[in-house]
Amino acid sequence: MDHEARKRRLIGIVLEKSFKYSDDPPFTLASGRKSNFYFNCKPTTLDPEGMNLIGHLLFDMLEDLDVTAAGGLTLGADPMANALSVISFQRGRPVKSFIVRKETKDHGTKSRIEGTVRAGERVVILDDVITTGGSTLTAIEAARAAGLNVMRVIALIDREEGGRENIEKEIGDVRAVLTRTEVMACYSGKTG
Repeated sequence: MDHEARKRRLIGIVLEKSFKYSDDPPFTLASGRKSNFYFNCKPTTLDPEGMNLIGHLLFDMLEDLDVTAAGGLTLGADPMANALSVISFQRGRPVKSFIVRKETKDHGTKSRIEGTVRAGERVVILDDVITTGGSTLTAIEAARAAGLNVMRVIALIDREEGGRENIEKEIGDVRAVLTRTEVMACYSGKTG
């Protein structure tokens, strides 16, 4: 299966498992905004086929970049980072996964970063959904505080509501596996 075929299949899984739409906007997003549509990516990122597709698509999106690890703010980025790590190993160029805690541990190493990454490593920050970019910016800040060099940000879904532009103020290279426009085009096609 090639990159575009994987994307098409992933959109199908997102529509089936992770996307909700309502003309009466009942959805309150993490940002506090109200919306007619909602993406809960965990049913997709935790699905065996979804995880496999995501791992391959993320790996493809890193072919031009020399990085040693990928991760982001728990919980949204965790299955994505793990999927990438497994697929990258299988494809012969291992990329470690790491987790950014929402708060610093108050015991042990008192670290916000879990994993075997060390200061100076080149990494990618992942997020499941970008709306305002707040979660991603938090992960970037924690990674930088740990001495990691953030080279790129990749979201599973960009809601195209200004988050990418907010993140680009910190990291110039922000990409998305899927955009709201791509998902909505397929949703419209299914319902119309």
